[in-house]
Parts: sequence; C-alpha cells; structure tokens
Amino acid sequence: MIHNLQLRVDPRTAATPLLLKARASSALDVDANAIRDIVVKKRSIDARQRRVMVNLTVDVYVGEDAPQSPLLNPVCYGDVSTAPQAIVVGAGPAGLFAALRLIELGVRPIILERGKDVDARRVDMAQISRNNVVDPDSNYCFGEGGAGAFSDGKLYTRSKKRGNVEKILQIFCQHGASSDILVDAHPHIGTDRLPVVIKAMRDTIIRCGGEVHFSSRVTSLLLGKDGEAVCIEGVSTASGDTYRGPVILATGHSARDTYRMLLDSGVAMEPKGIAIGVRLEHPQQLIDSIQYHNPQGRGKYLPAAEYSMLTRVDDRAVYSFCMCPGGFVIPSASGPMQQAVNGMSPASRGTRWANSGMVVEILPDDVTQYSGTLKIMELQEEIEKAFYEESGNTQNAPAQRMTDFVAGRVSASLPASSYAAGVHPARVDLLLPAPISRRLRKGFEEFGRKSRGFLTDKAIVLGCETRTSAPVRIVRDDATLCSVNVEALFPSGEGAGYAGGIVSAAVDGERAADALYDRVFKKI
Repeated sequence: MIHNLQLRVDPRTAATPLLLKARASSALDVDANAIRDIVVKKRSIDARQRRVMVNLTVDVYVGEDAPQSPLLNPVCYGDVSTAPQAIVVGAGPAGLFAALRLIELGVRPIILERGKDVDARRVDMAQISRNNVVDPDSNYCFGEGGAGAFSDGKLYTRSKKRGNVEKILQIFCQHGASSDILVDAHPHIGTDRLPVVIKAMRDTIIRCGGEVHFSSRVTSLLLGKDGEAVCIEGVSTASGDTYRGPVILATGHSARDTYRMLLDSGVAMEPKGIAIGVRLEHPQQLIDSIQYHNPQGRGKYLPAAEYSMLTRVDDRAVYSFCMCPGGFVIPSASGPMQQAVNGMSPASRGTRWANSGMVVEILPDDVTQYSGTLKIMELQEEIEKAFYEESGNTQNAPAQRMTDFVAGRVSASLPASSYAAGVHPARVDLLLPAPISRRLRKGFEEFGRKSRGFLTDKAIVLGCETRTSAPVRIVRDDATLCSVNVEALFPSGEGAGYAGGIVSAAVDGERAADALYDRVFKKI
C-alpha cells in the first residue's frame, strides 16, 4: 500500500533514511519494518524561524517495493531523418528544447550554433581569465548550451503558467541530470554536471536524424514573398552555407550582432527593459549564519544558504539576481572592449563564496542619451566599455568593498575573491551611471537593515552586471508566436525577450516548436 505524507522534520531527520522511516512509521502508526521504501517527491527548506525545518512530501511504500525510477517519465523520440526540416538558430536551452520538441512532432531539426561544443568551449573560456582573450563566438555566453551551460544550471522559475515545467525537468533527468531536480523547491544541476546533460541532448537529436552544426554563425536571413507578406525561406552563415526551412530564432541575450542584422533586415523589434548593477560576493559562511540564524553556519545537514532581496527605490526595483551559493564569479564578456561578470555554482555548491547579481530595473524611458530600437543595448555597451577601460583593457574586475560602495569611497584593500581573472580597488559606484549607483546604495542600506550582517566590509561588489536579459524584444504575435512581420520566423527564448532563465527559455522553445508545426506543417 502507498501512503502520501506531508512531513515537517529537522534537517538531520530529512537527511537520514532510518530517522525518516521512524518518523513515517509514527505518522502512519505502522511497524517501521513494514515500510519497504520512502520516495521523497517534494522537498523545501523553511528557514523563516530560528529553528530551521525541512518540508517533505513523501510516498511511503508499506508492504511493497517502490518501482524503479519512480519519479521518471521519459519522453519517446522517434526517427525524423526523412521528415521535413526546420532551422533552429542557437543551441541554448530554447534551441535544444525546441529541437527535441520538433522531433516529437515529426519534424527534422537543423541546429546552427555560432559557438563550439561544450568541451571545446572550456578552452576558450579559460583564455578569458588567463590571457584576456575573448573569442566573440565561443565564450561564457556563446556555444553549446548557451549562457546557462557554464553559469550555474539553476532551474527555478516562476513561469509555470507558460508551459509544462515538469516535462522540462523530466527531459533533463532523462538525459542524465539527478532526479533531485524533480524534488527540490529550487532545483539546480550545477555547472560541472550540466555539460554532460547537454551533450546527451545533442546525441538524442543526432540519433533521431537531426543535425547540429557548430561554428555556424547566422549572418543573414533569406527572405522572400508569400503574396504580400514577407516570408523567411532560410538563413545563411558566416561561412557561406545556406539552410532552408522555417526558422526558430533562439540566439540568447548577448547576440548583439544578430540584433543589428535583424534590424537591418526589417524584422520588427522594440527596446525592452533590463536590469543593471554589480555582482555582490560574500563569504558563504556569513550568508549561512544569517539565513540559518546560527553563528556556526549551516552545519552538517543543510545546503549552502541562498537569499533573495527585493525593494523599490525611486520607483524602480532593486533586487538580487541569479544568486549562486557556494559558487564563483565568472567573466561574461562576449566581444572586444567589454568587461562584464556573472555567477555560477558547481553541483556541490561547495566553495567558500556566495555571489549574486544586485541590479536596478532600467526601463526604455529611463535611457535618454540614446534613441531607437537598440538604445538599451547601447547603454549596456557604454557601461561595459567604461569598466573595461578602467581595468586597463583587461578582464581584471573593478571592485569595492560593499560598505565603501555605500559610503562612496575607494577601498584601501579587498578581501579574497573567487573571480579567477582577479580584482582591483576602484570606484565602482562612479563607473556605474549615477541613478543606478544611487538606487543600489539605498537598496544595500535597506537590505542591511532587514538582514543583520548583510551590509558588511567582508563583501565586495564587482562590476559590471549587465547581461541580465535581452535589451530588445523581437515582436511576435501572441497567438501564433510568429514574427509580426516575417512569416515562418519564430523568435524564442531569452534572446527574443520572452524568457528569463534556463527553464523558462526551454518552455518557450517548446512553445515555438509547437507554433511552427501548427503554422507551417500541420496544414500539409
């Protein structure tokens, strides 16, 4: 017999199978020896009170064994080697999940990725920190897996009304991710494990008859006419290759050359608000002690603590973004004359640092020094160039103690940082536009009042954090997800302005595949 239970237990009980069995035995009033298996289906940590507790949803198997892989529900992918084809531009989460969904629908996906495969990317990424060399096609933003492949692998999303989030997590598990992501309230694969999962997805696509082409940067759209309507017929790459078919455009939020090409091609776009600020790095032990209300930190049974901060200053949101417990700060420049940072965590979340973006909401109307569709992007470029020039044209990041940022003074020294390219003291508060610095300063003061010990000279701010989302939105019809002025072009994911994170981009990729099938192939 299977019993579903809601349990609230201490961390030690949650982590110890015998103690958990004893607790389930007591709750059900059955002999513990009769319990064959306990399958944890949902798990979350409640640290709101001084005594930290773990909430569990479990299936208790009394007198019978749990099935093998009880949480898994794999998707079946068939052979599409002779099916009609569609082009998927970009092999990030939106592109990969669009391709997998196309296979489900009986369409042959042709993926064109400007960067390299996940293994080759590692070599190019290492050059950024070691030699200040940024390959504009292979870096932390571009390449197989997209920006998410080497920037943490967090899978938490609030976009649960847009698509089947559970299916996305199941597909990750089917390709090698731990089934823990089906259980945890804030699922996380880890940047050290996600590349293996991505390669398995690529293998599925190729095994089923799809194609994946690396170092294939799309440089132009092949446009034609369908009556009075403009219609995409395919794309061309920098190497001169041409691929024909309807197109899912999933380029990621940093493909600035692609945005310019789309604008020149007449594709409808509009400026979109983003968030800009800094990457804030604390000692992880300090965050553990604050979040778990314990000077000794997290102890043996709790994971590295996370935090989420949000306030409004002068009618704009100030908030934490992409919080990485037990992680590293990494460079996220994707071209010359750029200095930008991001964060990541390995699966263990075991480093001695915690980092998070701390950013300020920027709306298109806030930007007056530039005009036109790309004005938010031009603001990004201006800020990144200022940080790059201050760094002596290197990836060594300008940094400032958190308390010095608030006080408006240069730091006499800096604590150790996880950022491999190094940090140096600088007036980060002056390098950022004044409205952003002013709001961050007030936000830090409020976060320090709400969370005692958070505002500290043990933390540093590194700059700059500008790659939070796409600076434009490629306008599409809400019902068909097709470009409003180019037939058979389906903008998707973060780069198109319709997602914010791995899972939401994956969901949007699936939706784009469904839309393409319905509009192009279903009527055939």
